[in-house]
Amino acid sequence: MRVVISIGGSILAPELDSNRVAAHAEVIESLAAEGCEVGLVVGGGGVARDYITAARDLGANEVQLDQLGIDVTRINARLLISALGSGVKPTPATDYDAAGDALRRGDISVMGGITPGQTTDAVAAAFAEYVGADLLVYATSTDGVYDADPNADPEAIKYTTMSPAELVDLIVPMSRDAGASAPVDILAAKLIERSGMRTVVLDGSEPSNVESAVLRGDHTGTDIIPPGSSEPAHWVETE
Repeated sequence: MRVVISIGGSILAPELDSNRVAAHAEVIESLAAEGCEVGLVVGGGGVARDYITAARDLGANEVQLDQLGIDVTRINARLLISALGSGVKPTPATDYDAAGDALRRGDISVMGGITPGQTTDAVAAAFAEYVGADLLVYATSTDGVYDADPNADPEAIKYTTMSPAELVDLIVPMSRDAGASAPVDILAAKLIERSGMRTVVLDGSEPSNVESAVLRGDHTGTDIIPPGSSEPAHWVETE
C-alpha cells in the first residue's frame, strides 16, 4: 500500500518536544514495517506563521513570505527525519521527482513546501497523485471536515463521508472568507477531485490515529471517497 501523509506543523511540533516528534516517527516506522510505502509532507504550523508575521511587519513581500514559510516546513521535515531510522531519505525532497524516486527505492520520503503560492496541503495532494498513492491522509488539528469552523460555530456539522466534488463545493465559499478555517485549501481539494484520490481528514494530535486509519481504515474523521472507488487493498486484506 502506498500512502502519503500530510502532517501539520502544529501537529508535529506545536512546541519543540522531542518525545512528540519521536511518537510520530514511531508510527511512520510501524507503517513501513507493515509493508506500506510512506511519503510525508510536513507543514510549518505556528512557527511559520510567527516568522511570516514578523517578516511582514518588516516589509517583506508575499513571495518572500512564502519562501520563509517553505523554509520552516523544511526545518520541520528535517526534525522528523532526525527521528526516523535508516530507511528514510536523509534530506527533505525539494521536488516531486526526488520525492517520488525516494519512495520507489523503498525509502520513507519526507518533504516540506515546494514553491511560493502553494501550501503543503496542495503539495501533499500533488505528491499523492504523482506517485499514484492508494491513500492520502491529512493529520490536522480538527477531527474531520465540517460545514463550518467548529472552533467558531458550536453547531457545525461534521461529515463522516463525502465525495471530492462535495469537498470542493464546501471549501470554495470558505476560501473567500478572510480568516476562514477550511480543512484543506481549495487547490488541494481540486487536486483530490482531479485525481480521484481516496482521502482521509482526521485529528492527528494522537499519532496512533494515523496508524489505525492507514492500516485498517479505522478512524473518527472524514472519508473523502471518489465515485466508483473501492477500499484500499490493504484494508480488504486485513478484514
